[in-house]
Amino acid sequence: MILLICLAGSPAFGGEQRQHCLDCHRGHYVERGRCSSCHRGNPLSARRNIAHHGLVAGRFAYFTMKEDAVVREGQRLMEQFSCRRCHVSAGKGNHLATNLDSLRNQRSPEEIAASIEKPVLGMPDFSVTEQQSAILVNAILAGADSVLNSKKDRPGVVHFDDPDGQNRHVFSKKCASCHRLLSERYGAMGKGTIGPNLSGLLTRWYPRTFKNGERWNDKRLQEWLRNPRKVRNWANMQPVILSEDEFKQLVEALMINVQDQIR
Repeated sequence: MILLICLAGSPAFGGEQRQHCLDCHRGHYVERGRCSSCHRGNPLSARRNIAHHGLVAGRFAYFTMKEDAVVREGQRLMEQFSCRRCHVSAGKGNHLATNLDSLRNQRSPEEIAASIEKPVLGMPDFSVTEQQSAILVNAILAGADSVLNSKKDRPGVVHFDDPDGQNRHVFSKKCASCHRLLSERYGAMGKGTIGPNLSGLLTRWYPRTFKNGERWNDKRLQEWLRNPRKVRNWANMQPVILSEDEFKQLVEALMINVQDQIR
């Protein structure tokens, strides 16, 4: 009889499995269920290295509470930095760089935060604090969770370094000293940081920085290049004179193969 009672309380007979997390940590948000619901890891092991494998630290776990203030602040920062002009997040954005929805099972939160704090070549440096990077990671993971069952992402495009070819491009000749661009067609272009990063300029995900809060398109870009101060009185940029072929080449570098381009 005693044996049957013990077996009935075991996991194999439907008993509640013990969470060894609580051997060392105080419980919180108990109404949300198991520790692993937010922090992952392996709560069934008492061995620290196994229990902590894939652990999500508390500062990165707010994404499990979708309406939390931290997630909302992260979403606001993503809009402020216009992350979707290059990245897909929550199923929306341009496919110029890594699909952020794919990071959930590929990179740890710490690795994602590090890539934001110390960006790779071609990505703008937003000079974020550690706190801001953690907030952004929560927004990224919340977005990834919202599209878990979506269709697979399309293959990415790999660009090999071709300095000679890029140096012949009109962007390199007339824009690159002040601007940078991540081009779907040509890859990373330019080294300037004086002017804004032009990645995704002709798409809906770029900030509405044309006059009167309007989006950019090829006609407005042409108007701007001919006389920036006609669009914005105190513009620092000088007019850039381009031939018809040069302007066409520039637009080709700026275009992205998505359905939501603004014309």
